[in-house]
Amino acid sequence: MKKFIVLLLIAAIPVLAFEVYSPEEYEYKSAGDKLLFVVDYSNSMTEYTNNSTKVNQVKEMMSYILPKISDNTKVGLRVYGHTCNIVAFNACRSSELIVPLGFNNAGIISSELNRLRPRGMTPITYSLKQAVKKDFNGLDGIKHIILLTDGGENCDESPCDYAIELIKKRRDIKIDVIAFDVPDSDDLAQLQCTADVTGGNFSEVKTKADLFHSMENMIMPHKKEVEAVIVE
Repeated sequence: MKKFIVLLLIAAIPVLAFEVYSPEEYEYKSAGDKLLFVVDYSNSMTEYTNNSTKVNQVKEMMSYILPKISDNTKVGLRVYGHTCNIVAFNACRSSELIVPLGFNNAGIISSELNRLRPRGMTPITYSLKQAVKKDFNGLDGIKHIILLTDGGENCDESPCDYAIELIKKRRDIKIDVIAFDVPDSDDLAQLQCTADVTGGNFSEVKTKADLFHSMENMIMPHKKEVEAVIVE
């Protein structure tokens, strides 16, 4: 992991050098919702915190969150680090679109998350590139990525640098980031930059409750509308 000479400088780069997009500029409903979860299944997700493995807490959270998403939203799932590879090149390409974007995918996403096992490395940047180039290919309107990770990039790339390059060319992609029990300050700075430059939200969480709360906030533009019931 590259070390930053001055963290403050890195955090300021997106603001000083490039236009940063505000969440208010995103009109999800105008062209239909597209929401892609990019979820960390690297080996560190088997670690225990809050009396449970990280991956089990994520699966429980997703089972709670997915039914809250509107039926009008196309939802998909990409995971990374779910395969074990001895060769570093292959390990840094361990990223797969498990559930393509589509309607009413809650059940299959939960099923796939339960089937998979955390095993490998953390190719965050490669996963974001694949999401933009392949997973969203042919789709119009605003595309929303929610990245959930428990660590920083460890494949000699920078998600922050990629996000900065992305916004030079694309105005239709927003990346929210949940950093779940990420201890390294340099990793956190990279992840926050990735969200900030795309107008996304960044949340650093330690507890299970905060994990649930952060994800619920991030899916807010896609939540089901609750109809009021008048009792006479």
